Amino acid sequence: MSTTDEAPAAVAAGTGIADPAPLGLAAFALTTFLLSAWNAGWAKNTSGLDWIGYAFAYGGVIQLLAGMWEFRNRNVFGATAFSTYGGFWIGLYFWVTTAHAAAGAKDVGWILLAFAIFNTYMMIFATQLNTAVFGVFLTLELTEIFLFIGILSGSSGVVKVGGVIGIITAFVAWYTSAAGVINGMKGKQVLPVGGPLFNLGA
Repeated sequence: MSTTDEAPAAVAAGTGIADPAPLGLAAFALTTFLLSAWNAGWAKNTSGLDWIGYAFAYGGVIQLLAGMWEFRNRNVFGATAFSTYGGFWIGLYFWVTTAHAAAGAKDVGWILLAFAIFNTYMMIFATQLNTAVFGVFLTLELTEIFLFIGILSGSSGVVKVGGVIGIITAFVAWYTSAAGVINGMKGKQVLPVGGPLFNLGA
C-alpha cells in the first residue's frame, strides 16, 4: 500500500527490500474470496471449510509478515493495515477451530463490527494514497457492515449480500496487487492505480 500515486517500485527506496504490499494484498484477496464465496452461497459444492487453513497460513501469517516488512519500509499505513488484517485472519482461524464457534454464532458479528470501526479511519486515510487502495478499503467497509448486520440480526439474505461485496473486495485487492507487481517489475505505471482522492493536510 504505497504512499505514492503510482504502484510501488520493485525495491522500496532506501530499504534494500522489495515492496511487500502486493504480497499482502494477494494474501488478503484470496482468503477474502474463499470465505466470501461461501457467505454469498456460491460455493455450494464445497464443505465451506476450504478457507480455514488459508485464513491462518496465507491471509494470516503471510499478511502479518507483509505488515512487519512494511515497518521496515517505514510505511505506517501498510504496516498497520497488513498486520491488523493478518491478525484478523489468524484470530478467525482460532475462533473457528475451537469450541467458541459452536458456542456463539453471533460472535463474528461483534468481531466484524469492531474491525469495521478500525477500517473506517483506514478507509479515510487511504484517500491520501491512491484510488486502487481506497477501493480496497471502501469495498471492505461495505463487506464488514453488511456481514455484521446480517449476522447480528440473523438475516441470511444480508449475509449473502455481504458475501457478494466481499467477492468484489477480493477482486479489487487482486487488481491492486497485480498493479504493484507489474508496475514494480517495469519501474513505471503499467496498470493504473490512480492518485490521491484529496489531501487531508491541505
